[in-house]
Amino acid sequence: MQTFWRLLGFLRPYRRSVLVSFALAAVAMGAAVLIPYLVGRTVDEIRGDGADLWPLALAVVVAGVLRLAFSVSRRVVAGRVSLGVEYDLRNRMYHHLHSLELSFFDSQQTGQLMSRATVDLQAVRFFLGYGLIFILQSALTIVIAGGVMLVLDPWLALISLAPMPFVIWTSFRYGRRNRPASQEVQQRIAELTAEAEENIGGVRVVKAFAQEDRQLRRFDRATKRVFEQSMVSTRLRAFYSPFIGFLPQVGLAALLFVGGKQVIDGQLSEGDFVAFYGYVLMLTSPVRMLGMALGMAQRAVASGERVFELLDRAPRLTAVPGAPPLPPGGGRVELRDVTFAYEGHEPVLRGIDLEVEPGRTVALVGPTGSGKTTLILLIPRLYDVDEGAVLVDGADVRGVDPASLRREVAVVTDDAFLFSASLRDNIAYARPEASHDEVVAAAARAGLAEMLDDLPDGLDTLVGERGLTLSGGQRQRVAIARALLAEPRILILDDATSSVDATTESQIKSALAEVMEGRTTFVIAHRLSTIALADEVVVLEDGRVAARGTHEELLEDSQLYREIAEKGLPEQVFLTREDPEREVAGL
Repeated sequence: MQTFWRLLGFLRPYRRSVLVSFALAAVAMGAAVLIPYLVGRTVDEIRGDGADLWPLALAVVVAGVLRLAFSVSRRVVAGRVSLGVEYDLRNRMYHHLHSLELSFFDSQQTGQLMSRATVDLQAVRFFLGYGLIFILQSALTIVIAGGVMLVLDPWLALISLAPMPFVIWTSFRYGRRNRPASQEVQQRIAELTAEAEENIGGVRVVKAFAQEDRQLRRFDRATKRVFEQSMVSTRLRAFYSPFIGFLPQVGLAALLFVGGKQVIDGQLSEGDFVAFYGYVLMLTSPVRMLGMALGMAQRAVASGERVFELLDRAPRLTAVPGAPPLPPGGGRVELRDVTFAYEGHEPVLRGIDLEVEPGRTVALVGPTGSGKTTLILLIPRLYDVDEGAVLVDGADVRGVDPASLRREVAVVTDDAFLFSASLRDNIAYARPEASHDEVVAAAARAGLAEMLDDLPDGLDTLVGERGLTLSGGQRQRVAIARALLAEPRILILDDATSSVDATTESQIKSALAEVMEGRTTFVIAHRLSTIALADEVVVLEDGRVAARGTHEELLEDSQLYREIAEKGLPEQVFLTREDPEREVAGL
């Protein structure tokens, strides 16, 4: 019940339109209820002298026109309310998703979130825009028609309306039983959506390993679960909906028997009998509609719970009220006794102490899982530390405006994400106001000049979804250009040249060497040629700083670093042969 009242809260901005819709429905139903009465009077007039047939026929037409006009108006108003609720809900959900921290998405399936933003939202929209009106309209019809019947003949009205309490009780019983079934259907649909999203997103992997049949079987199982659970709800509806529609027929049979005898005995006029008959028939549709609307309400409540489960998830990474912007500085970074663990897992970082002076370039190296990527994600506060503090230019990142912090920190990952837009839009994403020349310069510094020359539309070339029309190396260069255009105080490169060839890597690193000058840079490195760009190297092992120093110092002092360097020996030899005067130790 709480979810139901919360759903009604979405109608608050449209309460005037809702009231207008109710008023229009009341007038339309009033006109509809008037028609059987007029028909009854017409029958009595036929039995009499027939002098007033024309006015009565005209009155029926007028009542029909009124019902038509007000019903159309009500549908237009209700449709506007429905679409308005959908508009507000969708924007609110999207805004809320963007307010949540990165760790929330680590444990969520994209398909599940998409299902809540589409299927569940549609169920809520239809109920608030139409279902609620149907319930009130049906109830209003029953009240008005029942009132008129009581005025005409109270005893016959009670006999004809006797099944109505059973209709209401059956409808509520149906709703109570159908609610958990509807919730389960929504969950199964969400799982199916997640499965479809994963299959489409991973279609290249599926085809590369010829696993189409396997994925089809998985999708078939998900579809079957939706089908089986939907059949549970369908069986309930298959029984209760006809049964709810049957109950008024009992009242109709009672009317025909009792009312017919009253007409024969002269206790009831033919016109009143026809009017009663029309009202009982009129009540059949609202009663059925009431059952359908209650089912719609149950689905909306089930969907609403899933929507509120998302909206009620409070952001855990927030700025303090009135947080100041990041203070000016050269990009000094300090980690003080930092410990961090992903939710539900063991700590990834343990007691990290690290100071990096402005303008320095630090290479982070270490075995897989040692915490390199996690460490750099703490600097722009994409995650919050569990213990300790991260400071940028003397300010704790938890005490400054996150937007101002992230404008000064640019991150280039090894899996570059591009939007389905032009190359220009992707490069200028960090600075939409950047001029054409600035975008071109950033692209050139990232080694994109030759690629742009080969494209017919240059910077206006559209890339496919996630940039899949470009090679991995091209996507990374676009991501690097995007970071360079931001002119950040701190630059983070998470193995950003892993997907480019040696020639392109050399071009990019030449540009990066220029960009890094005077800018604090963190480089997660797996190639010794990348480590060569750094002023110092930090070695991580099991979430701790195992060693720190220059390349030469660590070769002497760190066994772990020597092992890492030995794995890069072929690259050292290649570089040494290419430039015989260059010492291996100088890499």
